[in-house]
Order: sequence, then structure tokens, then C-alpha cells
Amino acid sequence: MNNIVTYLKIFIVGIVIYFPFPLYSAITGTCSNCHTMHNSQNASEMATYGASGQPWTDVGPYPGLVRGDCLGCHGMGTANKIETLGGSQFPQVYHLDASGDLAGGNFAYILGAKGSGASDAKGHNVIEIGNTDDLLTQPPGRRHDITGFQSLTCAGTSGCHGKRGTIQGSGIPSLKGSHHGNIDGKLDTADDVYNSYRFLNGVKGFENNGTFKWQNKDANNHNEYFGSASPASFDATGCQSCHGPHGNLEVKPLNKTMSGFCGTCHGYFHLLEGIGGDTSSPFTRHPNDIILPDSSEYAAYTSYSVEAPVARQVVPDTISGSVTPGSDVVICLSCHTAHASNYPDMLRWDYDTMVTEAGGTGGCFTCHTTKN
Repeated sequence: MNNIVTYLKIFIVGIVIYFPFPLYSAITGTCSNCHTMHNSQNASEMATYGASGQPWTDVGPYPGLVRGDCLGCHGMGTANKIETLGGSQFPQVYHLDASGDLAGGNFAYILGAKGSGASDAKGHNVIEIGNTDDLLTQPPGRRHDITGFQSLTCAGTSGCHGKRGTIQGSGIPSLKGSHHGNIDGKLDTADDVYNSYRFLNGVKGFENNGTFKWQNKDANNHNEYFGSASPASFDATGCQSCHGPHGNLEVKPLNKTMSGFCGTCHGYFHLLEGIGGDTSSPFTRHPNDIILPDSSEYAAYTSYSVEAPVARQVVPDTISGSVTPGSDVVICLSCHTAHASNYPDMLRWDYDTMVTEAGGTGGCFTCHTTKN
């Protein structure tokens, strides 16, 4: 018996050593915060999450026994960019918080609930917000026609989060198990949804998990993105750049970068062929997964700006407030937000106000420091 106890202690210690603290970053709280067994209690529906009067508000039931769909939990339409219910925090991607938005942006700009007015061009028109894109029938920069583009969803086959292009379909089923297994902080494996950056399957990165969790607040409080010294080449990888080396229907970036992920839909805005065929200026399209040069105007960008984030070639252990030209990487998110912004084309700033030789700051001039 003593030997069995000793072996058990060794086994438990081994587990603690093998699995570091991020294992405990999975969603916490009582089960009823998120789940309902029969969607019924005291003659009332239990699927109560969601913003009253918004297109996505309904009574369920939803797959996975949850009390709301993606926007039901993360798009409550309140005045808070982070909601707390039953001890659990819910980052909001549709909200009216005047203090700012989370790092991914805010779908409220598309419908005009926040910002300078409604516009399809301000973001990804996911069908959950009840506003199909009236302008686009295919994603800009696509490499081929993408089925279901006008049924773009938050997650799944025609979405961004979760498993894409599999039999699990769209919405909550494509995220099965992810919230319970969630790891935050440094994510440098990305071989499944739960250990990928923001549940973007196959993407590496570092999630801001400190005081300003989910936010790009300032130089020392922001996400860290993963980038490459050169974008993937369609000529070299063919369908593998999206579907993997064995023709797997599951869609995710071969190089595990954020720009590679965006390139699965916006191929020619990301691929080497699309930007001009090589990594040297001049480019035919603005480059991404390209090293920020350490010469000329670019060498002056050394203090990290959340208005024009850069990526790292190695996922860091901690957040850094510095930029290293010649090593750090320009990516899609250097200029664009993920969900929506208050500016056309989901830009982080108003492109029409970027005037050269006018003493301007920020925006384009964050990298192009001598053109202002």
C-alpha cells in the first residue's frame, strides 16, 4: 500500500510539472452560467443571453446546451466591453462602451449603434448580427470563389473561429470543447482550437491575459502576434497553404501566422504572388508577413504602438513595449481590426486623413515615419 501511495504522489507531481499554469486558464464558474439542460425553468426559457431587441436575440435552444449563441454571450449590446455574469467574464464584440473597444474591434460600427454611422464596409458582416453584406459577394483578394461567403458566421465552416471546413458545421458545434480546454498567454503549439490564438485554429500568438485582458491598451499591455519573414507562396504550397499537406478539409494556415490565417480567404492580399512575387519593394499590394526594414524611415519605429501593431517571428514569453526593425513583422492586423472598426475597410485609422508633409502622426506614419 505504501508503494502505491508513493507512486501516486510521484504521478500527481509529474502531472503538475508537465502541465504548466495555463492549464487553469479554462473558463471557470458554475455550469449554469453558460449551460441549461432543458432550456426551461419555472415556465421560462433559460436561453436568456443576448441584447434585447437585437437581431440575434431569441430563446434557443442552442447546440451544446448553452444559454446563448456566439453573440448571445459575446454581443450583449450593453455599455460594457467586458460583462461579468455569475462570476465569469465575457469579452464583448458588440457593445456601446464609450471608453473604447477590445483588441478585435466592435461589430456595433457596422450597424451604426456606435461610431460615425452604419456601413457594411466597416467590418465582417457575420450573419449573427442580421446584416448580410450588400456590396460584396466574395471576399476581397480571394484566390478562388468561396462558398457561403454571404453566410459568413462567427465560427465554423464559413467563419473564423473554431474548426473550419469540417463536418462539425458552423457556430457553437465547431468550438466543441474549446472553452473548457482554453489556454491563454503564450500559445506556440496551435494544433487544435483550444490551444490556438483566440480559438483561430492553427494560429500562434500571445494573448494579453493580465489586468487588461483581451485588450490592446498601450505599449506594455497588448496581444503579441506571430508573423513570418515571408508570406506563403501558392506556387510552392498549392492547396496546402489552407488545407494542409494531406488534403485535409480542415482549413487553417500552413505557417501558423495571423496573416496566413487571413490569407485563407483573402489569398492575394497575403500570398507572395499577390504582393509582387518577392519580399523586396516596390510591392503591388501592401505586404504582410514581411520584416519591418531596419533602415530609412522604418528604423524609427521602435516603441510599440497599438495603432499599428507588429508581430514577432517567435512567440514571446511576455509582452514587450519595444519594436525591433529588422526582426519584427508587418501583418494584416498592423492596419486592420479583426471584427469591425469605425473606418472603411476595417482600418484602425481614417485613411483619408493621412496627408504627407502635414505633420501628421499615427496611422500610416507609425511605420512610414518620414512621410508626415
